[in-house]
Amino acid sequence: MIEQLFEISLVTATLATGLVAGVFLTFSDFVMRALGRAEPSAGIEAMQMINREVYRSLFATLLIGLAFVSILLAVVGSLFAGRDVALWLAAAAGFYILGVMAVTARKNVPMNQRLDQMEHRSTSTHTYWSSYVRDWSRWNHLRWVAALAASVCYLSATVTVAGQV
Repeated sequence: MIEQLFEISLVTATLATGLVAGVFLTFSDFVMRALGRAEPSAGIEAMQMINREVYRSLFATLLIGLAFVSILLAVVGSLFAGRDVALWLAAAAGFYILGVMAVTARKNVPMNQRLDQMEHRSTSTHTYWSSYVRDWSRWNHLRWVAALAASVCYLSATVTVAGQV
């Protein structure tokens, strides 16, 4: 029973980190480009609204919840799973905590908070907007790659566990 719960947790973590990676990829691939090409006031106002809505979203629950899940699975893996599984889980946690959560907390969120305090029609905001789009997108590229790497590590742990049965 506990082994099945562990396997279900690994599959769930694989899918959830894949979803987080997909949302970040969407922004990196076309959302930020489109907002950057829009009239500055429109792009800024849209991003301000997106940033305000994200806190009440399922995505935010996944984003934050996976930090705890990643740590928990790494600890459980190191205590109860084989060495190979434990290494995959430690790698997944590292990618997620450092590449997703730390970058989000130290880079993207502060930029979002600064943008949120600005008037979307002001000249100074328009000046900030071009560097915001460029820098926010660069950090976001790292987040989608890190979330995808975590998902691949969870998948590898799942396959390793399945191979042990």
